[in-house]
Amino acid sequence: MSGESLTTRPLTRDDWPVIEALFGANGACGGCWCMWWRVPMGGKAWDAAKGAPNREAFRSLVQSGGASGVLAFDGDRPVGWCAAGPRADFPRLDRSKALARAWSATTWSINCLYVPARERGRGVATALVDAAIALAFERGASEIEAYPQVVRPGQRQAGTFIWTGVPVLYERAGFTAPRPRDSGRVLYLLPAPASD
Repeated sequence: MSGESLTTRPLTRDDWPVIEALFGANGACGGCWCMWWRVPMGGKAWDAAKGAPNREAFRSLVQSGGASGVLAFDGDRPVGWCAAGPRADFPRLDRSKALARAWSATTWSINCLYVPARERGRGVATALVDAAIALAFERGASEIEAYPQVVRPGQRQAGTFIWTGVPVLYERAGFTAPRPRDSGRVLYLLPAPASD
């Protein structure tokens, strides 16, 4: 993929066929359908939601305009997705001690990246994060949270399931970690640019 053919744009209500084509039969990974952070509870509640229930829930959100995020394309072919929206849209974040903090109605969250294996290593994730940042600030975000995974030397990176990116992906965009950790998901923040 050449950089010139890679484009991004915000999700629209008409994009369900694009999401289906990108996510495939497994709903991106393990029947998630970008619902992991939207379902308040894990355990049995999450197990019951995986697959068809998550698919229908996310389809309803997309078609009603209740989901936000950005898509990446190589020409007309979808090659990536990034969930980005008001933190209040993702209640499961509040159940994570590592990600807990005071936040406001204008706090946005970048919490999921999906780039199929065949499309990785081509700058798709970077383009998605940049587009998600632009979307959040255009829609009034006062700050943006991200939750990359820090991996110790010799430790394996988590699989694609609920992939939130790696620190350098966000550091290049200006995010910082107020409470650094040596492993696991880490809260990163990016305040809105100062207005002139």
